Amino acid sequence: MAGFPEDQYQRWRRARSVSAQLREQERPQPPPERLLQLIWLHQRLRRDDVHTTDGQPLVVLHPGFWNREAGPDFREAVIQIGEPPARVGDVEVDLWPGGWSQHQHQVNPAYRKVILHVVWESPGTASGALPTMAMREWIDAPLAQLEPWLGGLNAAELPPALRGACVDPLSRLAAGGFEELLRQAARVRLEQKAARFQARARHAGWEQALWEGLFGALGYKHNVWPLRRLAELLPRFRAGVDGRPLSARRWQVLLLGVAGLLPDPSARPFRGVDAFLIALWNEWWRERARFAEELIPRGLWRFHGIRPANHPARRLALAAHWLADPAWLDRLEGWLVEDIPDRRLPATLLERWQVAPHDYWSWHWTLRSGHLARPRPWLGQQRVTDLAMNVVLPWLWSRAGTGGDPALLGRAEHRYFAWPAAQDNAVLRLARQRLLAGRSLPRPRRAADQQGLLQIVRDFCDHADALCQSCPFPDLVNAAGLSGGQPGEVD
Repeated sequence: MAGFPEDQYQRWRRARSVSAQLREQERPQPPPERLLQLIWLHQRLRRDDVHTTDGQPLVVLHPGFWNREAGPDFREAVIQIGEPPARVGDVEVDLWPGGWSQHQHQVNPAYRKVILHVVWESPGTASGALPTMAMREWIDAPLAQLEPWLGGLNAAELPPALRGACVDPLSRLAAGGFEELLRQAARVRLEQKAARFQARARHAGWEQALWEGLFGALGYKHNVWPLRRLAELLPRFRAGVDGRPLSARRWQVLLLGVAGLLPDPSARPFRGVDAFLIALWNEWWRERARFAEELIPRGLWRFHGIRPANHPARRLALAAHWLADPAWLDRLEGWLVEDIPDRRLPATLLERWQVAPHDYWSWHWTLRSGHLARPRPWLGQQRVTDLAMNVVLPWLWSRAGTGGDPALLGRAEHRYFAWPAAQDNAVLRLARQRLLAGRSLPRPRRAADQQGLLQIVRDFCDHADALCQSCPFPDLVNAAGLSGGQPGEVD
């Protein structure tokens, strides 16, 4: 758009960071605890190689729930330190090991369930009985890359549904300015997701990074961590069969068995036990001792509020068919090079991902549910859109950029910005109310517009209170709208 510089949104993000630094005076070193908490929350660690300061292997099955009140920083984490089984407990994050005693946590009853002390760095082996992890050694990318990525994430609850201070400045942007703003914010979001895949690919390879992203996305907000952990175990599953490819049935046995989602047909009989479940269980019975150390604790799963179609057992069964298909990845990469009309993008990707009807899964939601009146597909177009925008297109874009293929890079970027909008949801509705109250704008027509709207909220709204105090965004937008797109920056 004329008068709206290509890097405008990036400049605004930098202005926000500089403004924050000016408010805080000089930035302390090491990084602030909030950044360490975000690294822990999103597990931006080389997760397959983390150790405590005394050399014990550390496996994080769930990082816990971020605690915003008094007490440990994360509640109910599920962590395995050394030999199994995993333990459930709290995690405290400090800059230095001495923070534990300095803050008198050892005598505070609120901290009695802490099972891991996470610090930025430790001068040596930590003393005391509490296991300690020095984060600096295990982050999956340089801190200079992690800070802007984490700074744009949703670190707090969305502000209450109040009219934002940026509503009037946004309404005064020149024609096309708001659309360009969304496009630039959406590109930031694409770059951040791609950077995460690139960081993981450096340690585990591109294909493994893709599977981990897909499994996590199939878990939705409820079961991201246990599904992601299963994805991290895929090389272990493959290694157990002398390199021979696994069938879809075999993948289901291993995934559902290690997940703890295979109900024992004999232990707690339930009506309508199917021969399919009995066969899976009998096969798993012969294997489970070999995977005893990898079993996912049952308490890690969350089933409340999940639609039957999104049950993790059903999603794992679908992933098992993908994993068993030797041409699956080739079809995905081939999809990128095909000439496809923009409106057909979701349907064509769904066609390549759809699995043939199954005698059991087409007629049952879960391994305990009754027979359905009509068959159900494995995957719907809405889920394909979510997977495409959050996993597939950022992965393809990142891989093409790393491989130096400008044609594929351009195709992946075009599809990201051309993809039709996803279904509306409560977060998007609140974002529009917060940023656009009083404006008669239609819903975004493209999924990238929705991504850009979320990015603005997370870059700015989530760092301010409900009254928009200390938020630079309204002034930045106002300057751009009144001066024809040349806002002043903070030097």
